[in-house]
Amino acid sequence: MNKVGVYLKYNRYLKWFGVASTIGMLLILLGGALVTKTDSGMGCGRHWPGCNGQLIPDVITVEVLIEFSHRLVTGSVGILILILSIWSWKAIGHIRETKFLSFMAVFFLVLQALIGAAQVLWGQGDFILALHFGISLLSFAAVFLLTLLIFEVDKKFDADKLIIGKKLKWHTIGVTVYSYLVVYTGALVRHTNSGLVCRDWPLCRNNSFTLPQNLPEWVQMGHRTAAAVIFIWLAIIMVHAIRNYKDQRVLYWGWIFAFMLVLLQATTGMTVVLTRLNLYVALLHSLFITLLFGLLTYMILLVSRSKQTK
Repeated sequence: MNKVGVYLKYNRYLKWFGVASTIGMLLILLGGALVTKTDSGMGCGRHWPGCNGQLIPDVITVEVLIEFSHRLVTGSVGILILILSIWSWKAIGHIRETKFLSFMAVFFLVLQALIGAAQVLWGQGDFILALHFGISLLSFAAVFLLTLLIFEVDKKFDADKLIIGKKLKWHTIGVTVYSYLVVYTGALVRHTNSGLVCRDWPLCRNNSFTLPQNLPEWVQMGHRTAAAVIFIWLAIIMVHAIRNYKDQRVLYWGWIFAFMLVLLQATTGMTVVLTRLNLYVALLHSLFITLLFGLLTYMILLVSRSKQTK
């Protein structure tokens, strides 16, 4: 086999490794959401990295199974991401975003693990715990973008040919940063047990226009308001992209998919309330916001590479 063939085979293995790492990060995010939604955070007691004083627990309850499985997945995927980051650094380090994303993937994964460990050992406030999902999301985005870079090597999409106007550029940056706020408010709803404080939808008390009466209601309605804003914002961006970027398919379809994801996210958010916190719907809700954030970070990558018009 010649050098080109060896390189392509080597690169193919790296691609599959990137896909596996991305799926692994999804499992970490959904596993963390499952731990929170099932109140399994103390399934292993105040012990970390062991569980209830043992390396491997011999008494298995539902809470222990969920919490311990989440730790195992996080540890295993962490090793995958470390290998992926080093491998990518060496293989495609010439691509300008590679080294930055490799570092961010590992950094945020370690940071979220430390926050999780601190919660187990000493406990954390709700507002600090709400950062846990968001930090994991940043690690997911870094791994996801790193995987996309790996897939670009054989037939790279020449993003330099994209021409993005200032309006779409600032919309992209703004809505991506804002989406992180939406994620944080959603995590805060879970960690403050505010999920069913408002049993009606879209408003809180009998769908009447009244101000929230307490902190949980403020948290719940704050998240709903934030979600409504991003829904409207992405609808505006999608319309703008459809009207002005038909000749640039990645932008045209990218913003259509972004709106579809926020529509699914809003629908599952409503369904979570109406079904009184159905676990499967709640996990889908977390999945859609994760995919949306990943897509938005990819749009940021395209903006950073593109030419700009007035």
